Amino acid sequence: MTAGRFITLEGGEGAGKTTQSVLLAEALMARGVPVLRTREPGGSPGAELLRGILLGGTVDWSARAETLLHFAARAEHVAKTIQPALEAGTWVICDRFFDSTMAYQGYGQGADRGFIAEQTRLLGVAPALTLVLDVGEAVAVQRMRQRGGDADRYERLDAAFHDRVRRGFREIAAAAPERCVLLDASGDIQAVHTAIMTAVWTRLGPDQSTDRPGLHQPQT
Repeated sequence: MTAGRFITLEGGEGAGKTTQSVLLAEALMARGVPVLRTREPGGSPGAELLRGILLGGTVDWSARAETLLHFAARAEHVAKTIQPALEAGTWVICDRFFDSTMAYQGYGQGADRGFIAEQTRLLGVAPALTLVLDVGEAVAVQRMRQRGGDADRYERLDAAFHDRVRRGFREIAAAAPERCVLLDASGDIQAVHTAIMTAVWTRLGPDQSTDRPGLHQPQT
């Protein structure tokens, strides 16, 4: 059985991760690739409980405690959802993973980045490809307004926080070019999807990942 591949989408608020993860999953499934879409925090029953605490709670956690809550949710997510899917030959597309903890808690909230890096190492799982979707503040704000609904705890934080998060993601991508692709996500949905498919094809084409038919060109 061909092993599955693990792809993550990262970026700040309003970057379009959820929309693009749906389009990517649909494009891969159209080529006969089994795909599981998931998200963080969350993705398994226990992790979803922690998601509610992290995004909707009112507790003012210390930066280290909040970091550990994210990694607790992540460990459960990996054990119950991600690892079984990969072992079954499924491609996993995840909306956020450990880079978000580094960007949000490390850069945004000032948690110890060395501590976060050590927790990441201990997790023992890394994506084959991380797509970092980058948008400026004006685009992000406009998209969040169009999205509507109640803002979560992170979305309600100030512009300075979100600027630190954006800088964090850009530095993360620059430091790990073998895994990360930084993409300008400020364009229209189809243009961003095309850029994503090109990145997936370039990094995870048949020579690198699978002999499945239908992966021989980045169709959109």
